[in-house]
Amino acid sequence: MVQTSGREGHIVLAATVRTLGAWPAGWRHPDAHGTPLQDPAILRSTALVAERAGLDFLFFGDWLATAPEFEFTDPYLLARVEPFAAVSYLAAITERIGLVATFSSSYAEPYTIARSSASIDLLSGGRIGLNVSTGAELRSARNFGWEDIRSDADRFAAAHEFIEVLRGLWDSWEDDAFVSDAASGQLIDGTRLHPLNYVGRFHASTGPLNAVRPPQGHPPIVVAGATERARQLASADADILLVSPPTIEEAVESYAVVRRQVAESGRDPGQFRILTSILPIVAQTREGAWEVYDQLVSLVALEDAATRDGGVRLPANRSIRALSSALGVPLSGVLAEEVVPARLAARFSELGKHLLGTVQSRSGRTVGGERPVTYRHLLVAHAISAPILVGSPSDIADHLETWFRASAVDGFTVLSAFLGGQFEAFTALVVPELQRRGLFRTGYEGSTLRDHLGLSLVENAHAAARDAR
Repeated sequence: MVQTSGREGHIVLAATVRTLGAWPAGWRHPDAHGTPLQDPAILRSTALVAERAGLDFLFFGDWLATAPEFEFTDPYLLARVEPFAAVSYLAAITERIGLVATFSSSYAEPYTIARSSASIDLLSGGRIGLNVSTGAELRSARNFGWEDIRSDADRFAAAHEFIEVLRGLWDSWEDDAFVSDAASGQLIDGTRLHPLNYVGRFHASTGPLNAVRPPQGHPPIVVAGATERARQLASADADILLVSPPTIEEAVESYAVVRRQVAESGRDPGQFRILTSILPIVAQTREGAWEVYDQLVSLVALEDAATRDGGVRLPANRSIRALSSALGVPLSGVLAEEVVPARLAARFSELGKHLLGTVQSRSGRTVGGERPVTYRHLLVAHAISAPILVGSPSDIADHLETWFRASAVDGFTVLSAFLGGQFEAFTALVVPELQRRGLFRTGYEGSTLRDHLGLSLVENAHAAARDAR
């Protein structure tokens, strides 16, 4: 039994930006943004909507390759604005919201990332954060001239070194290094500028950095992943861990383990945040949200005679044949739009029964009910395993409050089925409900991303060492 009472404080609330939507066919919705050619406009409008709602930050993931098959699985990966370009553009448009950009610790260089992030942090007034990607994918590697990929152990060791170099370079200039004494002609105090002289197994940098120290000292570092190596990297080096536990019980257990690892690393768990993703489909009423979900289900391309004859190569899990295997019953001659009969549902496998529960929670549909289950709904539930929540503002807020009060997470990154209608619905309907419950602040209380997250300013290591002496 999960304890869900007693915890105080505010939820961290961010948005993961996928301009073509997090639902595989979301771009087809009549209210959706539907082409990367118009990304500047949707990035601008999304950022302004998020800032008006008071969200803590916008998160920009990345993938360093593309392929035609993404059209049906992850269309937002086909072509997208590079994360540092996106946050630079939005830093000039917004005033308060944080902006988190992803880089690859395998293919980027620490000096370049340190310089770019310090510059953007200065220009934005202290609002940038960095997501360290350690992923391994051969197509991406070959885009950088690599013919193989590092082992998991090497990739995470390299990421650790990368973060060490970043923080060392950010501390090159002490905060009072620029004297700017016009009378004497002294611009800097040279004793406040420090080389790094870092030499590691994977990275090296002499320094010092030719950019002033970021206003935040160290921009917040994000690590994503639930593996033990990801948790170790996050607990030792990051400020935020992004996870995706499937149940609240697993989330509570993981939350306690990670916070213990942070403490064992000699760090304050109170200066660490754990977030998970959600994909809310929301309307004024639960029934209205079901209608939106049903429409999204209808837009998902499934294998049929037309797609086969047209030579369309859909993912293997988009066919009635794949559904038959999952349900454990023969479905020869069945059409996707047909209603599932009760006598057949009674013979479903355990996975099939689980999918029936998923369909009911997402759409309110039941076998034999007024809103019957169709094979299409089962097939889409099987094919799309995103953390989907469907309901009214109260329904969505109930879920967020339950997870937060149970100490399962510190907050959430919101995925939108499509931009901008569903994202605007979340900010207009769910955020005020969270504010009404005292779970989310009604306005920004600070100016930097570290302020929004409740993280302390990082002191310059050289100044701290001198003060200690």
